Amino acid sequence: MTEALIVGLFLLAFMGAPMFAVLAAFALLGFHLSDIQFAALIVDIYSQFSNNPVLYTVPIFTFAGFILAESKASIRVVNFSQAILGWLPGGLAIVSLVACAFFTTFTGASGVTIIALGGLLYPALMKGKYSDTFSLGLLTTSGSLGLLFFPSLPIIIYGVVAQTSITQLFAAGIIPGIFLMIVLSVYSSIVARRSRTVETKTSWAEIRRTTWEAKWELFIPVMLMAGIFGGWVTLGEIASIMVAYTFFVEVFIHRDIRVRQFPVIIRESMVLVGAIFIIFSSALALTTYMIDAEIPMKILEVIQAHISSKFVFLAALNVFLLFAGSLMEIYGALVVVVPLIVPIAQEYGINPVHLGIIFLTNLEIGYSMPPVGLNLIISCIRFEKPVTSLYRACLPFIIIMILALMVITYVPWMSLALVERFGIR
Repeated sequence: MTEALIVGLFLLAFMGAPMFAVLAAFALLGFHLSDIQFAALIVDIYSQFSNNPVLYTVPIFTFAGFILAESKASIRVVNFSQAILGWLPGGLAIVSLVACAFFTTFTGASGVTIIALGGLLYPALMKGKYSDTFSLGLLTTSGSLGLLFFPSLPIIIYGVVAQTSITQLFAAGIIPGIFLMIVLSVYSSIVARRSRTVETKTSWAEIRRTTWEAKWELFIPVMLMAGIFGGWVTLGEIASIMVAYTFFVEVFIHRDIRVRQFPVIIRESMVLVGAIFIIFSSALALTTYMIDAEIPMKILEVIQAHISSKFVFLAALNVFLLFAGSLMEIYGALVVVVPLIVPIAQEYGINPVHLGIIFLTNLEIGYSMPPVGLNLIISCIRFEKPVTSLYRACLPFIIIMILALMVITYVPWMSLALVERFGIR
């Protein structure tokens, strides 16, 4: 009977059942088989939320990101990036990478970026004589690039689940995130040279004009870096400052948003937050059961019996995480998989901060991988293209990102350099 229930739950998952429902069902089944009262589970989840001062920053950062997404900030950032980078070979493609990373960083959701910027960047790329396949692959994969930069919500969730310094994780993601963007920019430049694309001519006057127009949005990363790494404010305080800042800028300075629009923006942002927290709670329930059942230790014993090399373990870990990232929603993957992986990785001497960057890089690649990468589904709807075309379009970018992932994995200096150099705690 139990085996039939487990098989049935896996079938429901592959048939498209909501992730939170599947995770919660597995958790309830586990607690039932272990003769643990469900009330204990509810108390545990409540205590996790009430005793963690970081989780309340998630809705605040999300709200700020949605304010930016609903305004014309995307146009100003794109215009600025175009003036600065448009003259390069593949300049428009590089502009797309930068703009998408910027917006994903603040919204925490690559789907929002694809929807918000897709209509602006896709026609521009086609006008610049980039191929349809290249443009679709670029915009689909770029939607997740910002997940390594602060104040990315997945970084915050990873820090909470892994009990790792979020400030250290923010610092650790900077160099690997920039490295990924440089690698993809080089590839874009090569494609542009071969395709003889049309690049934008710029001038100092245009740079000054676009910089002045986008100055308020460009100040946001500076403000966050100064606040978080300067130690002047807590994460919650800088999140609140960011909301107040974006509200004032977009409503009273640029006047892109009217006050009466805010109920809609609040509702849309809180729908995303609600979805994140529902998945988080369900996954946390399953995690609690797995820890009580000592599943991580049992997995560790099996792995150590077959894998003695740290090098081989990291390779196997990447394969597993890429597979998990292509099947699971990122927040569910974080809460379910991280508690399993962290104690095992520590036995192999892997720094938990470095592990976090490896983990998030895999998941941001998995967003665009078949069979059910979230970016693929959203791009399919946004650009009205068959999913098979998107598979082919994303393949070169996925290969390049996996190669970059190998460098990030086996060169821990990239993740730990800033943390160690500046003594970030």
